[in-house]
Amino acid sequence: MGVRDVLDEGLGGLQHNFLTGRIEDLVNWSRSRSSWPASFGLACCAIEMMATGAAHYDLARFGMEVFRASPRQADIMIVAGRVSQKMAPVLRQVYDQMMEPKWVISMGVCASSGGMFNNYAIVQGVDQVVPVDVYAPGCPPTPETLIHAIETLHQLIEDGEILRRRKETGAGANVHIHEIPAGSVSTPVILGSR
Repeated sequence: MGVRDVLDEGLGGLQHNFLTGRIEDLVNWSRSRSSWPASFGLACCAIEMMATGAAHYDLARFGMEVFRASPRQADIMIVAGRVSQKMAPVLRQVYDQMMEPKWVISMGVCASSGGMFNNYAIVQGVDQVVPVDVYAPGCPPTPETLIHAIETLHQLIEDGEILRRRKETGAGANVHIHEIPAGSVSTPVILGSR
């Protein structure tokens, strides 16, 4: 077997089984399937986030077995609930301590826009404190919606779009998803272009 066989016959000219691919694609694929979330549960959305990690929904299927207590071991922050003005500096400090590359999911309308708390004590959107990549709507979002947000984020990580955008603008991906009602089985989830 020589280079000529491969050029003439394509992959049929190869006599052994092997895979080819770019190292960047392999790294993005492995990042998307081995992410560890830092739990930042602030209100009622945190109960739904805990339910998502429990046995019925089982986040272990997505390589997210353990919610890390230390931000230095996490690469995804799930902000679940309203963020008060006093909590905003703490949220930013936890985000700054996370390892690079890092991503943020805003879970619920209170984290995304302040929700019904339109007053001076609540931050009107966590994107004023940290760059948000995926917004999960709902009050509170169902575990299915959080799983949809996580899968959307995983697809964006695998495609490599988030890292390119973060280098160019310093902002998150700013992806808004639709809420998935509890118990629905017929709602299609379409991810990425691959």
